[in-house]
Amino acid sequence: MLQKGDNVVATLRKPAMLDDLANLYSKNRLLVLPLDVTIPSDITAAFLKAREKFGRIDVVFNNAGLCVIGEAEGMPDDDAKLLFDTMFWGAANVTKEAVATFRDLNKPPGGRLLQMSSRGVLRVVPGVAHYAAAKAALESLTEGYATELDPAWGIKITILQPARFRTAAPWTNVLVPIHPAYSDPNLPSRQYRSIYPGAEHFSDGDPYKFALQMYRLVQLDDPPFYLPLHKTALEAAKIKGQKLLQAVQDYGSWSDDVYLDEENSQGRA
Repeated sequence: MLQKGDNVVATLRKPAMLDDLANLYSKNRLLVLPLDVTIPSDITAAFLKAREKFGRIDVVFNNAGLCVIGEAEGMPDDDAKLLFDTMFWGAANVTKEAVATFRDLNKPPGGRLLQMSSRGVLRVVPGVAHYAAAKAALESLTEGYATELDPAWGIKITILQPARFRTAAPWTNVLVPIHPAYSDPNLPSRQYRSIYPGAEHFSDGDPYKFALQMYRLVQLDDPPFYLPLHKTALEAAKIKGQKLLQAVQDYGSWSDDVYLDEENSQGRA
């Protein structure tokens, strides 16, 4: 975005990690701010400072996340809560602030909200059930927002469902001890555990090219509401859609006789 000439507000828990980038661009173009999305006051402060610096906010890329790997049955409550505090509640609070900013503070109103979900919602693999659940919750919340927003506010939302982009994320994954019931080496979660430490070797997506597609996305007058990105994400979307359609075809008749009879309906009324 900076290379394209746009102004950027970069937020992260450890701003020093962007010192090299900050040295390349003028402070008139790049504002680096500390932000922990699990702290609501951090979110409010970041939006305020961004508006004070640049006057308005046109695009919000809602991307905070982490991954704790472990069997669904064995995931410690504290770790599960951290996942939801970050990727659902944190992202939900960013969403709320973004919508209010786009509607009430931007003149004229409007803005683009990019919600970072995951291919993992389309195809949940062993070991990341709680991660996928947090992302799925964010997707449902976002769908709810989309049904409620006034088109006159000019707010356009896209749920991103990427897969296998080579970022530093695998190096920050937390692996919790295996649940004893899943210690059999032939079980899927045990096999996946052997993959996660070297997950970056299975990631062939270029994060720079991903960023270029995000820039392309925000230029669209009519952006997609869902955007699976990467061939494995596309395949997962197709398979999930096909399974749902197959269930409708095979069991749709089960819905033929599940309604109140007219006599019973009148009696209950």
